[in-house]
Amino acid sequence: MTLNHLERFRAALVMGLVSMALAANALNAQEAEISVPFLTVRDLSSQEGTNPNFGDARSTLRAGRCKVEDIDTGALSEILESGPTFLREQLLSVEEITVQAQGNLIADVQAGSSVPLAFYVHGYFIDFDKGCRRAALLQRNAQLDSRMIWFTWPSDGDIANYVQDEADLYWSVPDIANAILAVNAQSEAAGGADLIGHSLGGRGVALALAEVAVRAPDTRVGNVVLLAPDMDFDIFERLLPRIQPIARSITIYVSDNDRPLDLSEELHGYPRLGQAGNKVATLEDVTVIDVSALPTESASGHLYHIHNSAVGRDLDLLLNEGQGAASRPSLSAMGPNRWALSPN
Repeated sequence: MTLNHLERFRAALVMGLVSMALAANALNAQEAEISVPFLTVRDLSSQEGTNPNFGDARSTLRAGRCKVEDIDTGALSEILESGPTFLREQLLSVEEITVQAQGNLIADVQAGSSVPLAFYVHGYFIDFDKGCRRAALLQRNAQLDSRMIWFTWPSDGDIANYVQDEADLYWSVPDIANAILAVNAQSEAAGGADLIGHSLGGRGVALALAEVAVRAPDTRVGNVVLLAPDMDFDIFERLLPRIQPIARSITIYVSDNDRPLDLSEELHGYPRLGQAGNKVATLEDVTVIDVSALPTESASGHLYHIHNSAVGRDLDLLLNEGQGAASRPSLSAMGPNRWALSPN
């Protein structure tokens, strides 16, 4: 069974369980809303009234908010909460999307927060709807409410279109760099924006930072976090001296249970930055967090940033509490710059 078929099977299973629970429960469902501010270079494929629909074609930069609703399933909620975490993702739905001016959005989010903004770039195989739901999960898991801005590039949301997604990611790098500069400008007084990239999005953040370093070398961003980055390890090592001077800190999360990165290594012929086992001691002043000991919580082992609470707590301590690796209780040293993350 492919990952795509497995996702469809899971979704059908979850919807069946939810329907059974709602039928058996006389209580009214309670809804919790999560608002996710976003920047996107996806095309505005259609718009009905004030509710736009973003597609997978390249376009100009737009901004807005997507509202995600999390439904309490009543009698089944405790079972779902204690069960596999992918069940929780399937219970989220995007209910409303609004568009507003980019500058106004960034200023509004910063005005609502006393801490720097957190700028997040997603990875491969992510359409707008899935990306919004997963951004909401990351926002919740890492306690980034009210300060996270999600950047969504035109990924196809098709598991078979990796090469096209890769091309779209490269095309988006100048826009990611522009967005980093714009978001960081609003957070300068708070110490610079935190930057987060997952999978191919980690590659996009690294490449965009290298561009920022050339275009605006006086820029100073906050913490840079690359989660399961799908990037050639040696290329990152070569770019690192350019990136480090403009970043307060750089943290990379790696795993030896990450199936998509193993496949990416086979495709590209070189190890990926997010795989465990690389010579990370060569990455001076970079903190590497090895999550291999954690339950994978997903079939791919690639989504620990949204599905594993231990990773969420570690991100919370890093990004919200400002704690270094030596101070975070779930980390144990494995080398000069490599740390193992233990379950909560």
